[in-house]
Amino acid sequence: MSKILLEIKNLHAGVEGKEILKGIDLTIREGEVHAVMGPNGAGKSTLGGVLAGRPGYEVSQGSVVFDGQDLLAMSPEERSWAGVFLSFQYPVEIPGVSITNFMKAAVNAKRKAHGLPEIKPAEFLKLLKEKMALVGMKGEFAKREVNVGFSGGEKKRNEIFQMAMLEPKFSILDETDSGLDVDALKIVADGVGALRTPQTSAIVITHYRKLLDYIVPDVVHVLKDGRIVETAGKELADRIENEGYESLNG
Repeated sequence: MSKILLEIKNLHAGVEGKEILKGIDLTIREGEVHAVMGPNGAGKSTLGGVLAGRPGYEVSQGSVVFDGQDLLAMSPEERSWAGVFLSFQYPVEIPGVSITNFMKAAVNAKRKAHGLPEIKPAEFLKLLKEKMALVGMKGEFAKREVNVGFSGGEKKRNEIFQMAMLEPKFSILDETDSGLDVDALKIVADGVGALRTPQTSAIVITHYRKLLDYIVPDVVHVLKDGRIVETAGKELADRIENEGYESLNG
């Protein structure tokens, strides 16, 4: 059996004193993709934010162990360097910073944290072109400012490109399907699929079953009111599409 990469036990967390996660237990092994579904306000994005270390979230109880380390004791930067990646539901614009310079800084920060020298320019450009092709991004995007003037689909594709460049052990895709048409959804999903290895894992947060036709999960969890109320295979997503969340217990 593969190694446990992420283990969440009795996780309680919220924002400004309001509890949103009310006791999450979740174990993810290397090579697994877990889908987290649920209605608006269930706590899906909160779970992703807590795992990535986004500011503003307060953990009141529980533990999270990632690759043998206490994840909650690590800064967001340390989590990133250790191999955690969050694809934002609403990617931010960074005026004045090109995608090329942004990614070079991110790649070198991770290399420095692992005691490696800065990437050589020729090696970086080769990597950049290779990963852009993987997610169907045109070469001209490398010169553009990060997410500035991008469509919703372009922003999401850029997020998957960043994931490809950083090669994380564990990726959190927070509603990556939001705002994507079918063609863009397939390109993004193909990119995620191409990055999947026996050593890497992911949580895919989504409202809809459609994404799971392209990124096929090993396990599906349903989150309602801050708790996981049901866990099963992909058939659970099909059931939700047909019967809705109200058909579930909890």
